[in-house]
Parts: sequence; C-alpha cells; structure tokens
Amino acid sequence: MKRKVLLIVGPTGIGKTGASLKLAETVVSEIVSADSRQLYKHMNIGTAKPTSRELAAVPHHFIDIKRPDEYYSAGQFGEEARACIAGVFDRRKQPLVVGGSGLYVKALVDGFFGPKIADAATKTRLKQDVQEMGLGRLYERLKQVDPETAARLHPTDSQRILRALEVHELTGQRFSEFQAMESRPAGFEPVFVGLTMDRGALYERIERRVDEMLSEGLVAEVESLHLMGFGPDLNAMQTVGYREAFAHLNGELSLSEMAALIKQKTRNYAKRQFTWFRKDKRITWMQVGSELPTRIENLLN
Repeated sequence: MKRKVLLIVGPTGIGKTGASLKLAETVVSEIVSADSRQLYKHMNIGTAKPTSRELAAVPHHFIDIKRPDEYYSAGQFGEEARACIAGVFDRRKQPLVVGGSGLYVKALVDGFFGPKIADAATKTRLKQDVQEMGLGRLYERLKQVDPETAARLHPTDSQRILRALEVHELTGQRFSEFQAMESRPAGFEPVFVGLTMDRGALYERIERRVDEMLSEGLVAEVESLHLMGFGPDLNAMQTVGYREAFAHLNGELSLSEMAALIKQKTRNYAKRQFTWFRKDKRITWMQVGSELPTRIENLLN
C-alpha cells in the first residue's frame, strides 16, 4: 500500500499553521510548507511565517530557502518536495504538507498537466505589469528567461508573450519544454483536509491579522528589504502586503489607504483560494474548531 501524506489546505488566515502544530503534538511529524512566499528569506511578517519557537518545535521544510531575488517555481517545488517527503518517511515520521498555494500542492501531488496550467492571479499581475511598465519590458523579460520562444514571437504579440511568461513563472519551464511535459503523479496516497469557516468570520480574522502585521512592523520590514536591494519589481515582492507597503513608502498611498488595500486584496486572495480548492473533490472539508486535530488524525488511521 502507498504511504499516506496529509495535506492541510485552505485560504490565508484560517489557521493551517496552528492546526498542523497541534496535530504534531500527537503525531510524530515533519512539516512541508506549501507556501510560495514563506520560502523567501527576510519576508517574515507579511507572509505570516511560523515563529522561531514554532519552527523549533517541529522540523519544517521549505521555509527560508531562497533570497527574494532568486527564482523558484511550482515545478521545482513539486520535484524537491517529493524527495523531501521520501526522506521524512525514511526517518519514520509522518509528512504534513501545509499551505495555501494551490499550484504548489498540485505540482506535488499530481505533477503538471501541460495544457491545463494556468493561474488567474499570475495572469492578472502580468497584465498589470504591461499597463505599468509597457509590453516592451515584458518582452525583454521573456528574452532573458526563454530566448527561443521570444525569437519566435513578434514584440507586439501581447497574448503569447504573457502566456509564455505565465507558464515560465508557474512551472519553471520554457514554453517549448512545457508543451512537451507529461504529468507524473506522486508515489504516495494524498489525504486532503481543507479548513473552512464562516466567510464573515474569516474576513474578520484576516483584518485583525493585517492590523497585527502592521503593528509588528510590516512597513519597516519592507523598508529593510529595499535597503538590502530587493526592489518592488521582484516577483517575490508582488505578494499582497509588500506591494502596497512599497507604494506607501513611495508616497503613493497613505498609511490608512495602504491598510485598507491590503485587507481588501487579502480577502480577495482568500476567495480565490477557496475557489481553487473547491474544485478538488478529493478534499475533506472540516470546520475550524477545538476538535479539528483529532478529526484530522483519524483520517490517517
């Protein structure tokens, strides 16, 4: 029989980290983070990264593995996380995959189905980049990451330029390589748990967390990142919270405008995460509550 891997998924702010740490008190585990932003160093407050105490309590993987200016894709995560999980099993522990990055989870469990790879948030951001920087800048970006495809496209072919960039960001593959990709399902049995709660209550929790991030020094964190040379054009800095903080530091948003915008965009992001995960019929949805860890553990038996 295939070994079981538990995957705790759901929207931002719902309590995935807390649930996994509570479960690890009774199940000897190692946590594999499936969060596309917590993997970056120096980005702690705005990504709600586990605290140093939490990281010390249970072994964590894929936290602080890259600088914000280093490229990392869902495809890379899928390959590396599978190897990591095999190591956890070798140590006779239970892998707990925890995170809300749907594409990372898909890459890990299912591999990639080339024609179906798409992400609305990435597509929207690339279109915003066109409006802010011009198509020429994105064409130059494509020439750097995928010169073969760029050479085949006219510099004004916005649709194909954006599609090639989207594929590269999501898979780490050049467009021509991506078209030849085949899916390779993982060699374990995935056990999905989706965390859910009343939507209004979740939005209240999100707003409180944004307030906490700001009081903990999110703006100062972004200012420090900028001083280290990590500017707002980096892919890592397109994260909700960081982009708005850069706009505030540039004088484009007041403090209150920045806070309101972060809350709005985080709520929108949570809604998109729900939409993504609701499509996966393998997920067992559970209400957040005191009995949650026990109910999750029962799925592993």
